[in-house]
Amino acid sequence: MARNEVHIIGGKWKGRKLSFAASKTLRPTLGRVRETLFNWLMADVEDARCLDLFAGSGALGFEALSRGAREVTFVDNNHYAARALRNNVSQLLGNDKDSARARVHRLSAWQFLDQCESKVELRWDVIFLDPPFDSGFLNRALAAIVERNLLKEYGKVYVELRTNASLEHPGWQVAKKSRAGDSQFGLLAREF
Repeated sequence: MARNEVHIIGGKWKGRKLSFAASKTLRPTLGRVRETLFNWLMADVEDARCLDLFAGSGALGFEALSRGAREVTFVDNNHYAARALRNNVSQLLGNDKDSARARVHRLSAWQFLDQCESKVELRWDVIFLDPPFDSGFLNRALAAIVERNLLKEYGKVYVELRTNASLEHPGWQVAKKSRAGDSQFGLLAREF
């Protein structure tokens, strides 16, 4: 299987390469989008618990770890993606106690979410949602997050979707938004 790479753009691992397996459905978030996103999250990512639900290359989760996130849970059901994520965890965090800051689950998003209960220890500060475009997974994932109470009260959800799709979702407010290429992206917060 062909290999691809993205660079971490900020934090202690700035410039380090992440290798990932090629896939037709995998679109790593562009560097300029990650830069904008983490500028938005600057005050939120330090010491945060993060979930990278459709992890793919893991660029968003590793960027969060590089910028001081306490821990990141990566979820991807693709065998090659999960193996690449584990390799990147090993290279960046080593095999010592620091590697516990990153967990990789080779499960579908739905299998993972079905295992989550609304316990305080299973709630995240930041959740990254970048499912395959046109899959319908984004709405389903946002509904599951609400149903299982998986986001902390002031937590944020990053979403990325086609420019012609709606960023508005019932029960969520758009805190930040922008566009790049054929996609739009934003931060959502729960409406209370």
